[in-house]
Amino acid sequence: MPVPLYEAKAEFFRMLGHPVRIRVLELLQDGPKPVRDLLAAIEVEPSSLSQQLAVLRRSGIVTATRTGSTVVYELAGGDVAELLGAARRILATLLAGQQNLLDELRAT
Repeated sequence: MPVPLYEAKAEFFRMLGHPVRIRVLELLQDGPKPVRDLLAAIEVEPSSLSQQLAVLRRSGIVTATRTGSTVVYELAGGDVAELLGAARRILATLLAGQQNLLDELRAT
């Protein structure tokens, strides 16, 4: 029996639900990056980054290419960048709303 679409969507968002994975996706928006550059930018243990990259790779959201000993990751498609942009806009709106509420509280 196929998985209902809402369950597939929930699983997709669970896959995104890790700070290191989000940071990797943000960094890859600028183009392909070797693992060493991702490690330098994210500052996590290599084993932790490797684990999170494996999750992204298995999900199909990133691809990896090996050249010699260098592994380069890139986004599998442009929709991921659009999704991150939408998330940024939604978060900015939510935070602005919270700021307005804080301003109101302080004024009373």
